[in-house]
Amino acid sequence: MNRAELVAAVADQTGQTKADAGKAVDAAFTVIAQALASGDEVKVPNFGSFSVAERAAREGRNPQSGEKITIAASKQAKFSAAKGLKDALNG
Repeated sequence: MNRAELVAAVADQTGQTKADAGKAVDAAFTVIAQALASGDEVKVPNFGSFSVAERAAREGRNPQSGEKITIAASKQAKFSAAKGLKDALNG
């Protein structure tokens, strides 16, 4: 499902126009991204939680030349599915 399909599904479920549903979908993702950027965790009951995972700096290799390179430390978004979502997926 891509963004357009998600917006259409939200519009169908809520009875909103696609334009309004698109604004709601964009706003939800923006709020989640802002919360994660500020270090907060976002928990949605029966769906899951979004958090930030820190990756330490490490040594890697350039696949073309084989030379060693240092991969900088970074942060990445992490999603953990809630029990309600797991149960819905597994019947």
